[in-house]
Amino acid sequence: MEYRGILSSKYVPSGEEWGPSRFWVLASHGKRRKQRKEDVISSLTKRQKKHLKEFGEQHPFYDQKNESFEDESGRESEAESEPEQVNMYHRLLATLKNVSDEEEDESEEEEDDDDNDERLEAENEEEIDQIHLMRLRRSFPVWIKMEKRWRDRKVVSAPEEGNEFTDLKHESKFSLETNFMDDDEMESRPKSQSCLPKQKNHSCNILKGSWMKRYRQDQKHPKKTSSLKWPVLGQLVISAPLAEVHPFKSEKETDLQKLLLHKPLFSTWPKVNGPFLANRDEQNFTPVQKELFNILNSYRDVFYSGRTPTVHGEEIRHVYCLHALNHVLKANAKVLHNNSRKRDQKAGLDEEDLRDQGLTRPKVLIVVPFRESALRVVQILIGLMEVGEKKLDVSNKKRFRREYGSDPDERPPNLKRPEDYEAVFSGNIDDHFRIGVAILQKNMRLYAPFYSSDIIIASPLGLRTIIGTDGEKNRDFDFLSSIELLIIDQTDIFLMQNWEHVLHLMAHLNLQPTESHGVDFSRVRMWNLSNWAQYYRQTLLFSSLQEPQINSLFNKHCFNYSGQVAIRNVPITGSISHVVVQLPHVFQRLEADNLLSIIDRRFQFFTDKILPQYRDAIMSHTLIYIPSYFDYVRLRNYFKKEELNFTHICEYTDKPGISRARQFFLKGERQFLLMTERFHFYKRYTLKGIRNIIFYELPTYPHFYSEVCNMLKAWNREEEATWTCTVLYSKYDAQRLAAVVGAERAAQMLQSKKNVHLFVTGENS
Repeated sequence: MEYRGILSSKYVPSGEEWGPSRFWVLASHGKRRKQRKEDVISSLTKRQKKHLKEFGEQHPFYDQKNESFEDESGRESEAESEPEQVNMYHRLLATLKNVSDEEEDESEEEEDDDDNDERLEAENEEEIDQIHLMRLRRSFPVWIKMEKRWRDRKVVSAPEEGNEFTDLKHESKFSLETNFMDDDEMESRPKSQSCLPKQKNHSCNILKGSWMKRYRQDQKHPKKTSSLKWPVLGQLVISAPLAEVHPFKSEKETDLQKLLLHKPLFSTWPKVNGPFLANRDEQNFTPVQKELFNILNSYRDVFYSGRTPTVHGEEIRHVYCLHALNHVLKANAKVLHNNSRKRDQKAGLDEEDLRDQGLTRPKVLIVVPFRESALRVVQILIGLMEVGEKKLDVSNKKRFRREYGSDPDERPPNLKRPEDYEAVFSGNIDDHFRIGVAILQKNMRLYAPFYSSDIIIASPLGLRTIIGTDGEKNRDFDFLSSIELLIIDQTDIFLMQNWEHVLHLMAHLNLQPTESHGVDFSRVRMWNLSNWAQYYRQTLLFSSLQEPQINSLFNKHCFNYSGQVAIRNVPITGSISHVVVQLPHVFQRLEADNLLSIIDRRFQFFTDKILPQYRDAIMSHTLIYIPSYFDYVRLRNYFKKEELNFTHICEYTDKPGISRARQFFLKGERQFLLMTERFHFYKRYTLKGIRNIIFYELPTYPHFYSEVCNMLKAWNREEEATWTCTVLYSKYDAQRLAAVVGAERAAQMLQSKKNVHLFVTGENS
């Protein structure tokens, strides 16, 4: 009992008495610890012993972790029975070649002399790690940041099946690392012909540091641009990051094998694309598809603003699916071919030639707004993989149809909507989804975990819930680190959903991962290791209109070193020509110093100049069309404060609230009706009782202007002479103004000294 005071508290079990036997156990452990300390000192190197002699302790570089005596007593037996956990460093460092002694820092002569002795004498794993890491810093500086994140992190076993980021069941079947080139394909090729598919030199080209330095410097200056006009696509604006990248020419080639399509696409594409070629002389491609695929196949960033849902929507969807699947099949074929080379261990095999992968497997990200869009993309991919009458082996196909399909009986009957509304909102319009697709030779797996997928199809909201925000525990965006092809289809619809989700996604693309995710670093391409993936990524934007937010996304988040192609056609006639009612349109221009001040300037101009003109009872039945929800809230609060007689509807208003507001407005019980643009986008109701229209801002979709104006004829009381329409605009609304009144008129209105312009539609003359 008298020894209790000198014992360390961590060795004293709570609630137990200490006897002689327990003390002798401690004494024996003390002798063992002393003996171990002597063994450690004898195993130190000259430099370590010198430091121990000068400072009385080992350098923190070589400190070992403190362990309890219970762990020490059983360490030897556990070391023999349990497998050793592999440090994350070992997996990275084992792939790197040893740096020669000539590359060591000459300023540290003492370290150079003892370097070989250290490697032989060091028994501490941390010491070996640090020696390798010093060389790693000289060879791959970009991994210094990742070193801090992975320090002392062990390899974690994969979670249970069902997690979105793991693959346990079907791992051997769909894993690229454990599969090889198809034997039938290798035998069918002549010996003089390579098993690898021919590719463009986009991803094969290795950029140099000097080139990247010049490229980053040129990003601060205006881009070098040139213009072309093609027969079908129209005006092309081509920008190149550096002078040596030249514009390409329009090719008339339609032979699928000469277009470098991978097997089996050159045999399946004519069948899949057949419905668009009926009664035409085109070979394999429609005119739009032929010119567009020529641009896509050059691996430049593309922004196409003519993707209307009723004209070329499905043709464009087919052609970008062809390009995406062709990219995946070529990349996977190269990996499988190199697997065979590595397995055969042929003489003269250079490990640098085997670098064919990214830091994670997903290569293509397709962002679409609704589940129906994802359903059509997957159906096209399946059709492109099915050769002849043989069905493709697609796993989880029934589950996919059940979750992404739609029931025709769910749609209410007798609903009259515009043609573009029917095209956009047909099928399952759920906007929260994500699905991984793994493709390997003759198989396709739907619902593949992301880190085992080749293609990810998702909505911005579906990705946002995974990416999360800073501070959240369960967030992951490493699967976006090696995206080589980004396709954002129907981009204009995201403006009606939540544009912040798209910007959040773009901010997390091609970042260095925080985990290794089982990657073989000896197979990772150097430009992925150098954190240059964003300069190799091809981004494709398809939209039905030109909007400043979309233009900004294309200009600020697309860094393809091959250049960019923007297909922009100026509207000759605006949507005002589709207004069938006789109506005077008064356009009033606002003056503002900058883009930020236009919001307050518009509100002030509306409340001071426009609203007083409509307060009279004679100006009742006034509809105020507001594109921005924030402006809608601001006006609603102002109307409440001023106690004006009004009602309001927005995309969040329930059905009873919508019915009440429509009835109040129709009967004249409410003088004003505030309506958001997103309400019109999602509902497309025909409102009755309108006599006066105020466009607080020009609509995002140009055809919404004519649709709202034509609602006046829904209330036929022969009062056309009292109808009015007032529109507010500024010089920052040039694109929207051109889409409404035409490019020529818009230019005149913006340059004119007058701030008020009048148009009259529906005249008999």
